[in-house]
Amino acid sequence: MASKVITPTRMVLNQHKKRLKTARKGHKLMKDKCDELMRQFMDIVRLNKELRLRVEEGLTAAFASQTVASAIMSPEMMEQALMYPRQSVQLEMKEKNVMSVMVPEYTFTTEGDDSGEIYPYGFTMTSGELDDALMKLNNVFQDMLKLAEIEKTTQLLAEEIEKTRRRVNALEYVMIPDLESTIKYITMKLEENDNATKVRLLKVKDMVLQKNYDYK
Repeated sequence: MASKVITPTRMVLNQHKKRLKTARKGHKLMKDKCDELMRQFMDIVRLNKELRLRVEEGLTAAFASQTVASAIMSPEMMEQALMYPRQSVQLEMKEKNVMSVMVPEYTFTTEGDDSGEIYPYGFTMTSGELDDALMKLNNVFQDMLKLAEIEKTTQLLAEEIEKTRRRVNALEYVMIPDLESTIKYITMKLEENDNATKVRLLKVKDMVLQKNYDYK
C-alpha cells in the first residue's frame, strides 16, 4: 500500500472490487485444475511403477538368456546372426490433451504379422537361448514404449502442476490480499471523506441558522 498511489474514488473502488471477484474466481478454477492434475498425476505414477517393474523383469530375463547364448555361441557367430534384421518397425508419435497439457502417445507397427520374423537368422547355427532372448525382448518392447510415454507424461504433468501451484499461490497470498487491502483502504478513505463532508454541511447549516437568528 505504501508504495502505491491510490486515488480513493468510487470508480476506483468498483474497479478493484471487479478485479477481486475475477481473482477469486480464477483462484478457484486454478485450484480445481491443480487438484485434478494431481489426481491424474498420482494415477500415472502408479501405472509408471507397475510398468517399470514389468519392464525390468522382462529385460532381466532377456539379458539372462542372452548371456547364456553368448557363452554358447562365439562372438563372431552372434554378430553374424544379428547383423541383418528381417523385421522393420515404424514408430509414430501423436499428442493428446490432458488438462491443457499436450502429452505424447506412442504407437508402433511392424511390416509383417509373422512372429517368426523377429529372428533374423536360421536356426541351425544358433542356440535356443538366443531365440529365447529375442522373444523376451519382443514381448517387453510394448511395455518399454508405454513406459517411455508414461514417464514423459509424468514429467510434463509435474511441470504443469508446479506452474499451476505458483499461480494459485500468487493469487492466494499476493494478489487477492493486496486487492482486499486496497479496497479496505479506499473504503476507509471514502468514509472519512463522507464524514468530513457531513461535518462541513453541519457547520454550514449552523452558520446559516446563526446568521438568520442574528438578522432577526
